[in-house]
Amino acid sequence: MSSSLSSKVAERIREIPRSGIRDFFELVQSRGDVISLGVGEPDFSTPWHIREAAIFALEKGETCYTSNLGLLPLRKAISGYIRGHCATQYDPAKEIIVTVGVSEALDIAFRALLNPGDEVIYHEPCYVSYNPTIFMAGGVPVPIHTRPEDDFVLRASDVEKAITPRTKVIMLNFPTNPTGAFEPVEELEKIAALAVQHDLIVFTDEIYTELLYDGRQHVSILTFAGMKERTVLFHGFSKAYAMTGWRLGYACAPAEIIEAMMKVHQYAMLCAPIMSQRAAIEALENGAPAVEMMRQSYEQRMNVIVTRLNAMGLPTFRPGGAFYVFADIRPTGLTSKEFSMRLVNEQSVAVVPGSAFGQSGEGFVRACYATAMPQLEIALERMARFVSGLKSESAAGDRAA
Repeated sequence: MSSSLSSKVAERIREIPRSGIRDFFELVQSRGDVISLGVGEPDFSTPWHIREAAIFALEKGETCYTSNLGLLPLRKAISGYIRGHCATQYDPAKEIIVTVGVSEALDIAFRALLNPGDEVIYHEPCYVSYNPTIFMAGGVPVPIHTRPEDDFVLRASDVEKAITPRTKVIMLNFPTNPTGAFEPVEELEKIAALAVQHDLIVFTDEIYTELLYDGRQHVSILTFAGMKERTVLFHGFSKAYAMTGWRLGYACAPAEIIEAMMKVHQYAMLCAPIMSQRAAIEALENGAPAVEMMRQSYEQRMNVIVTRLNAMGLPTFRPGGAFYVFADIRPTGLTSKEFSMRLVNEQSVAVVPGSAFGQSGEGFVRACYATAMPQLEIALERMARFVSGLKSESAAGDRAA
């Protein structure tokens, strides 16, 4: 774009950086030899019975718009699923909206609720879109840095310190992308109490809650006293059901908030694709066995990658859920971007620099283990060679000095 055209771009947009994840995705797409541990996408295909539901919808000629809120049968299925998953009842007619992925749900929720200058507290390292989505909605991002020595848990005491008269929303994501952190119930309960005390809205992104390990059980913050009426629950189908390309998510919230979100959604997106919605009904009604099969596979891979990375001398905490590890590469002396670029150029393995997930992610890299075990094993062998080579370089440098 010419300099004259660049000046025409809105200042707010010029200030937003490109996604670090997408940059590495484009790099991997341009090279056929790279094993990608970068993009958070299951290596499984969407289960056949879910795909078949979409095919049948197409064969019946279901190619039309749906309600702005989404198909009512899907909203009823979501209501039943959340009742079983979170022990909370939502009215399908007024308290659920179907969106084009969870990312759209987050965007329209922030735009529906934030006034200019309203502050949003969230924990870092975090999913790359949180900060820019808050910023584009006119809000002020207020990150709380979580710590590796604390297993990246968000402490209620840190949340309390960050609350100001301008705070409007607390944003949570557990299990967390990129760390895999799992929030202890006692901390969730304390954060819930703070939200009630200060009359705050809570956004909880629970897209990974089906993918938990070591026998953990999911507890949503919306189940605590006084929370349903101030919580927006975000969920979707991309991760647990291996439906990333179907672009389907949803939000559950009090009717007043859903109505406000629908106003933005109806003008920006209108509705989610009907074929994806039909597939999602099948996923919710009959997809549990496939989800459990995939979860067990991810847990097996997680055990392998954590063990191998720690053996390389890259301290890696054991995630409680999702399908990412956040490896500490500080012992190498490289920045997260230097490590990632050299790894892909020298060993054809792609990981994402931790700095893409906020300042507190510097010194780490995210590796996604939603990759078939044979490929994962090869990638780990290459990473071991790379780290060993870095140690040899360091030793040679020390001798030369």
